[in-house]
Amino acid sequence: MRLILAEDDEILGNAMQKALTRSAFAVDWVRTGHDFRHAVSVGSYEFALLDLSLPDDPGESLLRHLRSKSPHLPVIIVTGRQDVHDKVSLLDMGADDYVVKPFDLTELAARVRSVLRRTPVSDAESDPDAFAHGPLRLFPQRHAASWYGIPVTLTRHEFCVLDALARRKNQVVTRAQLEDSIYSWGKEVESNAVEVYVHRLRRKFSPDLIETVRSVGYQLARIGTNA
Repeated sequence: MRLILAEDDEILGNAMQKALTRSAFAVDWVRTGHDFRHAVSVGSYEFALLDLSLPDDPGESLLRHLRSKSPHLPVIIVTGRQDVHDKVSLLDMGADDYVVKPFDLTELAARVRSVLRRTPVSDAESDPDAFAHGPLRLFPQRHAASWYGIPVTLTRHEFCVLDALARRKNQVVTRAQLEDSIYSWGKEVESNAVEVYVHRLRRKFSPDLIETVRSVGYQLARIGTNA
């Protein structure tokens, strides 16, 4: 799952990015409001973490901008404000949650997961198995998967590739899109990374689960009655 982080403090931003990466998120980190606006306009994100005190743009303005462009994107506000009226105002403006500095990094990751658990992950908001695909079940909030009801252990990168394919299960997903699901900005991409993870997923689930579309990319095969 891809996440946009807006935080101008280098030490805190670096720590947040590392902690969330360990929790199986691909994190793009920006330091200014200008870069945040640009990132959300051109990128595809499933979550946003927004610091209120960016140097060039008030956090409230950025939150309103985000809500106008992506009304359903989950967002947690990072703030140093303690006043209850400020917190109520942020929630009324569309924030899903907030964390007050200083905070524990494990708590931050837990809050992200908590918001995701109560956020619809597809248009089928009432469907608890929104990522059902034949015998495959994928649960993004818990980073869990099963095959014919049996849990399958996945690495972070394997899960990210399968998640990207599941979110576009009726489409061909390009290699570049899969690389984006695995790596954050600035991370070196291994030349055969996607092929390696696709191979591993076929071994763990079925050789027929993922189809190769020559010169284009990959897609989930039509398997079972729910495909």
